[in-house]
Amino acid sequence: MKNQTSRCVLICQHQSCQRHGSVAVLEAFENYKIEGLIIEASGCQGQCNIGPTVRVTPDEIWYYRVKPEEVTLIVEQHFKHGQPVQDKLNPRLHPRYQYS
Repeated sequence: MKNQTSRCVLICQHQSCQRHGSVAVLEAFENYKIEGLIIEASGCQGQCNIGPTVRVTPDEIWYYRVKPEEVTLIVEQHFKHGQPVQDKLNPRLHPRYQYS
């Protein structure tokens, strides 16, 4: 059973994300052993045209078009230092600008 302080990293393994390298992204995350961090393959997360999608819960941070070589940055900056990687935030779910 997961405790409430655990973070879960869900890496989409549906068809279109797999075509864009999500298997390698999953493997890159699995190479890290961070206490309280659970890595899981997921089904479709509904962001097919901008995958591979990586969702972090309970933070509700959604990364898009993640490449295996970007996993180190996400681990270091987000998981170790608490700062999500702004350039990889899904623009549909994390808008950067608000229009009045």
